[in-house]
Amino acid sequence: MRVAVTGAGGRLGRALIDALGEAPFTGLSGPLAWTRSAFDLDQPEAIGALLERDRPEVVIHAAAWTDVDGCAREPELAMRRNAAATGLLAQACAGRGVDLVLVSTNEVFDGRRTDGLGYRPDDEPRPPNPYGRSKLAGEEAARRAYAGPAGRAQLAIVRTAWLFGPGAPDFPSKILAAAERARAAGEPLQVVADEWGNPTYVLDLAEAIVELLGSGKLAGTHHVVNGLVASRADWARDVVARAGIAVEIVDVPATSWERPSRAPRWGVLEPTPLPSGEPLRPWPAAMADYAPRLLRARAVSR
Repeated sequence: MRVAVTGAGGRLGRALIDALGEAPFTGLSGPLAWTRSAFDLDQPEAIGALLERDRPEVVIHAAAWTDVDGCAREPELAMRRNAAATGLLAQACAGRGVDLVLVSTNEVFDGRRTDGLGYRPDDEPRPPNPYGRSKLAGEEAARRAYAGPAGRAQLAIVRTAWLFGPGAPDFPSKILAAAERARAAGEPLQVVADEWGNPTYVLDLAEAIVELLGSGKLAGTHHVVNGLVASRADWARDVVARAGIAVEIVDVPATSWERPSRAPRWGVLEPTPLPSGEPLRPWPAAMADYAPRLLRARAVSR
């Protein structure tokens, strides 16, 4: 199976390339890594020629503009990158009978529910910010493309949340840096305690997407997240404890800082079953695997 990955230079893209490289169904040549030089969200018209050149059977669309504050400052640009570019990609893939896996976000939901349940795929999306609106528009554009004469091609929408792992600074690495600054200043570390989500290890998400591909049963909307729910403050305490940094953590509301964008207060997704029937492990177990790499990278950067 020839599998192409957009955004192959990003956090999730690199994890997908590694996971696909170990999958038996990708063959000796392995996956096609489409970095920004191959597929640019600002120049998506080139996708037709790219599909004709590389002839993938499946495209995993991991490329996105995920700067939520940037999206709030430039909502039209967010729509072009996360919605219009996705629509062009989906049309080109559907027209050629190519399966598409579109990676989306928990921020298509407004986070206002108070029943303690995670959002299901059939819950009505109500994005609370421009980033979420642009990603939902991308989902809708892809569904329209695959509702037409797409033959036997399948569309999978994979929503996830709070990704962490190797790559550009993630929440754990930012918390470590902030904790060290607070300790040096003799001050407590203030962390938002009224936003909840599913911290999700990018390597686990990549393996789950590979499992979906290997099953041949892609079609539908999938919520793929690690197990258990956490607030930002819960997660920060876990990270700081693993690093052994002696600093007090003080819970504060999200309104403590002015930002162009606001995340959903309850950004929790209910995981959907994977083909194996096995859920992703709880996020603290994933953090235990990630922590040594995180701490080594932190030591090198000092």
